[in-house]
Amino acid sequence: MGSTVYGLVIGDSHIHERADEFPEKFTNYFKSKKYDFVIHTGDLIDYDVLEYVKSLASKAYIVQGNMDYINLPEHEMFELFGIMIGVIHGDQVRPRGNIAGLTRIARSLGVVILISGHTHTPFIVFDSGILHINPGSVTGVWGGGGGSMIPSFIELRVLDTKRVYIALYQLENNEIMLAKEESILFA
Repeated sequence: MGSTVYGLVIGDSHIHERADEFPEKFTNYFKSKKYDFVIHTGDLIDYDVLEYVKSLASKAYIVQGNMDYINLPEHEMFELFGIMIGVIHGDQVRPRGNIAGLTRIARSLGVVILISGHTHTPFIVFDSGILHINPGSVTGVWGGGGGSMIPSFIELRVLDTKRVYIALYQLENNEIMLAKEESILFA
């Protein structure tokens, strides 16, 4: 049996600014999991949110959003089973979520998976050999470009066979629902 690394991807929480707290259903769900890593795509807003996010896994990759005054890196990069993964906030491209612009950033970083936020709308897009993942807003708050207004998060499973499973969850009628699932094999 091979090895698997399990992670949580969240972003755009805006807690103490546009939202009071994480949805309770999410915090209970996160607490029940044993994540190997957590990613936050920025716009945490406050230090207590940073500490909470760090508590969700043994390894945390957290980047600075355009609304953050916390000193965080502009990007993070790490490798899982030979797969290079990058994390940015996403405010580096116009319009928000522009896949061509995000692909250019991924190529300049040398990653095949680019995780970004800023849109407040989740997406999973495989384009030009790059897997683009955006978890949306974990609190479902509005963003400068609108947003889905639906609280969401993503779970990643990365296998040593270089297969990546992506699951997007959303809060609908106060229940956590699987909204989309994808599987990509990186050769």
